[in-house]
Amino acid sequence: MLAQYLDKAMELARYEIIEGEAAYWGEIPGFQGVWARHKTLPGCQRELREALSDWIAFRLRRGLEIPRVGRLNLNRIGEPAHA
Repeated sequence: MLAQYLDKAMELARYEIIEGEAAYWGEIPGFQGVWARHKTLPGCQRELREALSDWIAFRLRRGLEIPRVGRLNLNRIGEPAHA
């Protein structure tokens, strides 16, 4: 489920070229503080996914809310299943 969540969240990512620096900037709207910067687009995508993964782990440890992505809700991980 986590890999699927990461994939779906990364589909929301927005990238732009930083003028004068020959670098890319990436962020995911709705995921405050999740961003990356790298000289190549694939590198930026890779770093952004890692930042997202770390951000999710931090929020899960702290019991903080994680945005839903589509029908995926990581806030319900660990809750008992209802019969």
